[in-house]
Amino acid sequence: MVASVRRLRCVLGYDGTDFSGFQVQPDQITIQGEIEAALNRITGEEIQIYGSGRTDAGVHARGQVIHFDTKSHIPLDKWRFVLNNQLPDAIAIRSVEEANESFHARFDVQVKEYRYCIDNSPVADVFRHRYADHIRYPLDVEAMQQAARYLEGEHDFTSFCSAKTFVEDKVRTVYGLNVERRGDEVWVICRGNGFLYNMVRIIVGTLVEVGQGKRVPAELAEILAACDRERAGKTAPAKGLTMWEVVY
Repeated sequence: MVASVRRLRCVLGYDGTDFSGFQVQPDQITIQGEIEAALNRITGEEIQIYGSGRTDAGVHARGQVIHFDTKSHIPLDKWRFVLNNQLPDAIAIRSVEEANESFHARFDVQVKEYRYCIDNSPVADVFRHRYADHIRYPLDVEAMQQAARYLEGEHDFTSFCSAKTFVEDKVRTVYGLNVERRGDEVWVICRGNGFLYNMVRIIVGTLVEVGQGKRVPAELAEILAACDRERAGKTAPAKGLTMWEVVY
């Protein structure tokens, strides 16, 4: 009798500090590699997982989504415990559920939300340094928010994409881009239908320059129109970025 195949969908979080990103790479410790190794130990199967997106080295996740197929008969309510028992402390499976065989963690995504945290206190908080970029000089959050409005909607984001990308179509839709001060933290919250390589971090780096008075908000429209990476700001450090939520 042939065992039936089940498709499972998981939501997970991870501290990306000590990983070389999500995607498997030779001789590197990655999120995908750790999860697939755990699945192999649990089931004895060579299982490949599929993620909603590939976070870069040092980037974190609160709501990454993956799916995988397995012939294992482990009860659904046991999967979270069994997986977490085999994973390093920096990776945590938050939920596991059965998925339709047609579900795909990457191709079915409707909205992704990324959040970037800036520690804007005079002295860096040692308990936040793994998850926030420290900028000690005051930031004009109102000016940053004005600038962010120019990036909302459907645009060619070539200026906000790493030159290393091989993707030809650089048109993406940003549904919302908000800059909020929460005490001594500044958060940049970006929701869209998809993001290019380093796109959110380049957006943040550019908005920070606005907040520092090095650029005026209206300049963001000119940067977009130029389709030139050299016109935008620096790429913000990976540690401040978290994949917050994925909506299907």
